[in-house]
Amino acid sequence: MKYRVLIEQDEDRVFVAEVPALPGCISQGYTREEALQNIQEAIAVYLESLESHNEPIPPSIYEEVVEVAV
Repeated sequence: MKYRVLIEQDEDRVFVAEVPALPGCISQGYTREEALQNIQEAIAVYLESLESHNEPIPPSIYEEVVEVAV
């Protein structure tokens, strides 16, 4: 499954990753790569929890990048 992950660097220079489709699914890392690895683990645990509680799993995203000339 694919989910959109937003990554921002906070005021302490730590990279914070969150998944808008999965409320509360947030992780962080000292590098962008570490934040991505940590959020992948967080997504897996989040989805396992939903499944174990018989909650619906949000669908994967399908997005396109659109180029606009300005």
